[in-house]
Amino acid sequence: MDRTRLAPTVGILACLAFLGVLAVPLGSPSAGLYYASGALNPLIGGLLALVTVIVFAAGRQRRTDPSLAAGVALAFGLVITVTVIAWASTARTDVLSNTQYHRYALAGTAAAVPIVAAWYARELDVW
Repeated sequence: MDRTRLAPTVGILACLAFLGVLAVPLGSPSAGLYYASGALNPLIGGLLALVTVIVFAAGRQRRTDPSLAAGVALAFGLVITVTVIAWASTARTDVLSNTQYHRYALAGTAAAVPIVAAWYARELDVW
């Protein structure tokens, strides 16, 4: 696989991993309270992650300029990460019992998105 196609593929997988971790507590009746308890709602990051999947895919398939796609993915990834970290540092931990490490897993998968976007920009010799 071409190096410039591997990075956006991994970026798509990073976004999907973030969305998967974000969806873990959604089966609980108090998930809304859990997500609304922090400074910012991480579901905003979920919406941006869905858009970032499209951006990575468009850059991978060259339906848009790959360097533009890498830059947009990097910007969205940074916003996702900042939003999740702001939420994780202020969210209530007593709302759900089975989410002891969920905040950290969500922050880790959120941080993977801008890291992969920076790698994509590096592979394109943009950065």
